[in-house]
Amino acid sequence: MLLEGIFPAVTTPFYPDGRLYLKKLEHNIERYSRAPVAGLALLGSTGEAVMLSDEESRTVLRVARETSAPEKVLLAGVARESLVETLRLAETAADQQYDAVLVRTPHYYGPQMGRMEMLTYYRALADRSPLPVVLYSIPKFTHYELPIEVITELAQHPNIIGLKDSSGNIERIAEIVAATRNAARRELLVTMTFAAFTGRMLANMALPEGNFVSAETLGGQAALAVAPPLARVKTMRKKEVGFQVLSGSAHNLLASLEAGATGGVLALATCAPQACQEIYTAWKDNDPKLAKEKQQRVVEASALMGKLGIPAIKHACDLNGYYGGRPRIPMLPLDAEHQAEVARAMSDLRN
Repeated sequence: MLLEGIFPAVTTPFYPDGRLYLKKLEHNIERYSRAPVAGLALLGSTGEAVMLSDEESRTVLRVARETSAPEKVLLAGVARESLVETLRLAETAADQQYDAVLVRTPHYYGPQMGRMEMLTYYRALADRSPLPVVLYSIPKFTHYELPIEVITELAQHPNIIGLKDSSGNIERIAEIVAATRNAARRELLVTMTFAAFTGRMLANMALPEGNFVSAETLGGQAALAVAPPLARVKTMRKKEVGFQVLSGSAHNLLASLEAGATGGVLALATCAPQACQEIYTAWKDNDPKLAKEKQQRVVEASALMGKLGIPAIKHACDLNGYYGGRPRIPMLPLDAEHQAEVARAMSDLRN
């Protein structure tokens, strides 16, 4: 699966009493589907995934997939502390036609999470996962950073296609890109404009009898028992990609792209997807002056979101036409003073 561009790290809406607010999730996904972003990441850190039960996680994945436009790449956060539970949620994501799974490092037993433990966990997961695996390192919350040497070894696995790195460390991203440059390359089916060609796009095409799309055709995705007309497939292009690195930090997105990242899974893109997309577009168009201007525009808001966390992100969503609402307790909504700070930081980032 092609991982290029901007992916909002979608929040999970709740009623004031903490129940899932699925109508608001549908509302948000519909708006993201009209935005010029590459895809969506569900049930990551910004999605309060650790606050949800397994049943709630499956419900969120189902509703988001049913609402999303078929051309948007869907990443499903499926991390659990054990391999067996992570695989179960990965199977749900495959049943819901997601494109890849985003798997945070297990961390509760951090002192015991050495090199062999991580290699064993991710290799066993990738061996059995029905979807491509994207590694996810977010030391701010897990207090564990996936070592570069471990990432380098895992990048050789045919079903591990990339990494989301939320360290915010540009030197580290550059080192990861360099260390994984020799990973096996994959030939992917893409659209005529070199955008990702998702399994849902295939499934939504007219279905002639007797055709089947293999996993190889989809560049490592799960095989589909349905297929588009052969002539339509032949109009697609192919693109060769290696191990793909996504940044998790909006405040230095441009520097990450210049260091070799292919895009970003960003909390700020949840409330300001257009502003984040403009950085990527200017960089892609080889307009460094404009890209720098667009990057500077988001620095204040990104820093504030990093400081105040999910309550600030959700409040910014409320300011920008998305539903944010309350986080789940023990997190609390922002007080009036912090709401005013967020409003000031977001004043130039309205959609």
